[in-house]
Amino acid sequence: MSKFYSRWKKQLIRSKILSGLSRFPGYFRDWRRYSRMEGAEPIRLNDTYPCLFDKTSGTGVDSHYFYQHVWAMEKIAVHRPAQHIDVGSNVDFVGLLSTITKVQFVDIRPMAVNNLPNLESTYGSILELPYADNSVESISCLHVAEHIGLGRYGDPLDPLGTKKAAAELARSLKPGGNLYFSLPVGQPRLCFNAHRIHAPQQILDYFKGLKLVEFSGSTDDKTFLRNTDMQPFAAMRYACGMFWFTK
Repeated sequence: MSKFYSRWKKQLIRSKILSGLSRFPGYFRDWRRYSRMEGAEPIRLNDTYPCLFDKTSGTGVDSHYFYQHVWAMEKIAVHRPAQHIDVGSNVDFVGLLSTITKVQFVDIRPMAVNNLPNLESTYGSILELPYADNSVESISCLHVAEHIGLGRYGDPLDPLGTKKAAAELARSLKPGGNLYFSLPVGQPRLCFNAHRIHAPQQILDYFKGLKLVEFSGSTDDKTFLRNTDMQPFAAMRYACGMFWFTK
């Protein structure tokens, strides 16, 4: 019964309570109509699973995550490293990436996966990666570093968290290797304890020992710009900056 209550409660707290309540009459009308159709399966109360917010005119896309995953996947597919290291990025991205090369996923919260021979998940902190200096051929860290030091994911509080994470990624990268890095960019500010927004130039300063090969990004209006000028992004509120570095 706990799952039953959870499914119904989620529809009320997903947005404003009144918005959720206003959608239930339509749900009950559909329930009644479906039950009367020929061949309809029985609807048991304990199995009901109201989904009230999916009747939309288009499919929603998180422009940060969608575009950064396409951007990074394309580049890794071209270079085809023998092994790719990912530090804390979205697990769907990591899983898909393992279909084209061996991937080691590193996070303080390892994921439990099985029967994926190309994917290994291991415990590790972005502030102390389990790799020697100048040893990693290909590494990604997508929409992760902006959280470091805010305690959101159980990491220690540290105002220099993003800067230290960048230094550790740079330390691990081998000469000639590739680093794919992304995070929110725009007018710098801290949204505690969700994330930080950095000016694009801050990221270049954090990785000053590396060479920027390409900057791409998703703008405030969700436009994806490939290999573009980063200066306009400095004035944005919450854009996504995608940095391809090499050493």
